[in-house]
Amino acid sequence: MRLGPPLRRATRALFVCLVVAGFHLGIPRQALAGSRFDGIWNLTFLTQRGACDPTYNFTVDVLNGNITHPNILTFKGRVAQSGAVRASVRVGQRYASGSGRLSGVSGQGVWSGHSGESRCTGAWTARRN
Repeated sequence: MRLGPPLRRATRALFVCLVVAGFHLGIPRQALAGSRFDGIWNLTFLTQRGACDPTYNFTVDVLNGNITHPNILTFKGRVAQSGAVRASVRVGQRYASGSGRLSGVSGQGVWSGHSGESRCTGAWTARRN
């Protein structure tokens, strides 16, 4: 039995709808739920030891607990449901990683890294935008 063009289009559309619906049903609700820390955060990094710049300021986005920077592709981070944070960034010969904790509107922690041959450590603070 051969289907005409309108029926073939309708069948194809129905198939696509079923595939999309099946895909969405297979996603755990938690993945769509977001995180209570989602939003834009302003970060300030203070160097306490080492020859790195004394302060760094920038903004990051948190979406579903994942921390990203709009212009730094090598920035990786995660916020757990408890507020525990782990992140790292690499730009050229500069590298830093840190950990800490976020609360509802603020956070703090420590970081360490290097800029070329200089090793540095310090503290960071965060404020929800």
